[in-house]
Amino acid sequence: PIVANLGFDVLMALGAYCVTVLLGLAIIQLVIYPAVVRVFSPMPIRTFFRGITQVQMVAFSSSSSAATLPVTIANVRDKLGVPADITGCVCAMGAKINMDGTAMMQAVATVFLAQFYGTELSLVQQASIVLTAVVAAIGTPGIPSGGMVMLVIVLTTYGVNPAGIAMILAVDRVLDMCRTIVNVTGDAAVAVAVAGTEKALRP
Repeated sequence: PIVANLGFDVLMALGAYCVTVLLGLAIIQLVIYPAVVRVFSPMPIRTFFRGITQVQMVAFSSSSSAATLPVTIANVRDKLGVPADITGCVCAMGAKINMDGTAMMQAVATVFLAQFYGTELSLVQQASIVLTAVVAAIGTPGIPSGGMVMLVIVLTTYGVNPAGIAMILAVDRVLDMCRTIVNVTGDAAVAVAVAGTEKALRP
């Protein structure tokens, strides 16, 4: 239906959108989170990623950080050596408010749809979109495509046609699976960082 209504050119635009989102997720996953683990704990990066492999697989298949939470807690506690009290607090809180991948997607999607519909956005507006997306992501439910609900608010705030979400939904499932991996990795990274600063990591 998307191609029938908007033509084949929309596929190029959606392809660029997907590549942009995936690149952003890769930077968060492979640069920012390893830096957090490296700076705040003595844990090797390879050990960290090896310990959360199962968590990432469940997150990818379920697209839900809430559904992945029990697996996250078990692996962070048993494989990464984070004490149970820190694991339970940080991971449970992170499953609700740590939505880095979702926030990034909402910001990119808003700018993408604004460009698609010819809505001009100043640099100040683009910066405020990022801030709004971060705040909106905190309230995003940890369920498949939960970010779409809050994306409507972000789009409406900046006068972008929310009907464009139908176009985003055409490719959102795979992107949702990828950003859920980023979200749960962030939960584990912060748990390790907190335990590292408290000198509480078990070998």
